[in-house]
Amino acid sequence: MPVLNRIAEFQAEIAGWRHDFHTHPEILFDVQRTAGKVEALLAEFGCDEIVTGMGRTGVVGIIKGRTNTSGRTIGLRADMDALPITEKTGAPYASKTPGNMHACGHDGHTAMLLGAAKYLAETRNFDGQIAVIFQPAEEGGGGGREMVADGLMDRFGIDEVYGMHNWPGMPVGQFGIREGGIMAATDRFSIDIEGLGGHAARPHTTIDPVVIAAQLIGALQTLVSRNVDPLKSAVVSVTVMEAGEADNVIARTARLKGTVRTLDSDVQDFIENKLNTFVPEFAAAFGAKASVNYLRGYPVTVNTPRETQFAATIAGEIAGVDRVDTDVAPSMGGEDFSFMLEQRPGAYIFLGNGDSSELHTDNYDFNDDAIPLGTSYWVRLAERALPLSA
Repeated sequence: MPVLNRIAEFQAEIAGWRHDFHTHPEILFDVQRTAGKVEALLAEFGCDEIVTGMGRTGVVGIIKGRTNTSGRTIGLRADMDALPITEKTGAPYASKTPGNMHACGHDGHTAMLLGAAKYLAETRNFDGQIAVIFQPAEEGGGGGREMVADGLMDRFGIDEVYGMHNWPGMPVGQFGIREGGIMAATDRFSIDIEGLGGHAARPHTTIDPVVIAAQLIGALQTLVSRNVDPLKSAVVSVTVMEAGEADNVIARTARLKGTVRTLDSDVQDFIENKLNTFVPEFAAAFGAKASVNYLRGYPVTVNTPRETQFAATIAGEIAGVDRVDTDVAPSMGGEDFSFMLEQRPGAYIFLGNGDSSELHTDNYDFNDDAIPLGTSYWVRLAERALPLSA
């Protein structure tokens, strides 16, 4: 695999940064230590401009090429935040913050992009500007949305934007990408059912919201199985049921909560509309009332065609064409890089993490063997996107 020699030389240094981030995980927007180290390293590398506080605690570094006849800026993004999980890896660099750990590999993402920034600031073999974007609060806080709202794209004149995520189960040395939806929209809903409470020994005098809720849970599965095209993807999962306080009382109300995952905005619209009409009608058939509160979360992460092909080509240069899956299965997990892709063309790629534990588990760890590949990918993408004139 043609990993760049210079990057291979400081792989251990990049891994050291990664281990430091891993030892000191921070949650959501509260990433001051991580952002501070990122800022200090970018300054050490000689970045031409460093902006902090983007999207509350995000950091952006601008690296200028040898020339700027293109007038173009390419954005490369990494996420910095960890998860509220107690680590069980036993690694020598394990979390020292109780209840927090880097269980999704954002420590590796940040370290690899820092490695690319170091190389690009040294060599500057490109025509234009590179914006290295270090984002907080990917894990549910919408840090990508906040950075966009803070003027990320317009302030730095970003023309295209690219993201990367490690992928357990995919061998180290492989990449995966696809055109269109690669990560799902992540919506939430709650359903409040109001019946008629009463004595548990006299159910005929009540309208039991627990029974209605139980029937509704099964009925909701038909939204996907009998309404959505089988060639399209959707998930409706009820994950919470709340009702009652005593074993001899039929409650007056019940509440269901859950999530909807879709890879197509039309399917997303359909399920939201269907929930809002179907649920009240279903409850009414039992003589009860029901209301739906539907909250849209992260949008679908949509890779644009030209940029997807470009990213796949770059990955092929690093790993070999036969080690790039250009039709990788999409994930029903969510990703707030989607907010950046709503603003600019770009692509999101998976990087093999080998036979590791799954993401968001207490014994997951980023694979340091993936560092040279991910870092080389960032560098080669920047140089190919902004080639120097002959």
